[in-house]
Amino acid sequence: MPYIEIKKSPLYELIKRAIDVVFAFLLLLLFLPVLLIVSVAIVVDSPGPILADTPERVGKNGKLFKMYKFRSMMPNAHEILRQNPKFAMLLNEYKKGSYKLKNDPRVTHVGKFLRKHSLDEVPQFINVLKGEMSIVGPRAYYPDELREQQKKYPNTQESVKIVLSVKPGITGFWQVSGRSEINFDKRIEMDADYVRERSILYDLNIILKTPWAMIAGKGAL
Repeated sequence: MPYIEIKKSPLYELIKRAIDVVFAFLLLLLFLPVLLIVSVAIVVDSPGPILADTPERVGKNGKLFKMYKFRSMMPNAHEILRQNPKFAMLLNEYKKGSYKLKNDPRVTHVGKFLRKHSLDEVPQFINVLKGEMSIVGPRAYYPDELREQQKKYPNTQESVKIVLSVKPGITGFWQVSGRSEINFDKRIEMDADYVRERSILYDLNIILKTPWAMIAGKGAL
């Protein structure tokens, strides 16, 4: 996918990568007991793998990558939504709601708790260590999501290109702003604004706000 690069200094990129590696390593150690408890809870709650088997996401420069997430839905949830005729109405609601659903019947009991407090995102620290994601950045979108939403909101094409010039993040500006239920056009513009204005202080401010956003669970789906 095409992208528009908003260049920052090499020093910023170096410091940002150092912060990513240090935070990801320390947080994986900190969350290790949580990882074990969540893994057991997922297995006990419903049959299927511990990690979500979802399609690849669009990363930096449009490169696809596999995002690691705890499974919060029934197995093959992505395919079921798109291929099972029983979910046709739900698929339309999913697309109209900027690829988010309230009261999604595919979500498991444990999954509801994980999603509300963003605990399903913890395995993404592995993506950060691999260099596929950052601690702070735009949302990691599905390829079909970007295609469909740009058809719906054609004025977002430049913002999408800007967003694709950087690594997606585990957390970001719109996630901690209390506006996580906004439509795609507003969300992608907020992501693009982050890319334009990003700095180490900006990133640290978002990181400091993230724990409260996780505890409050405001706007999480």
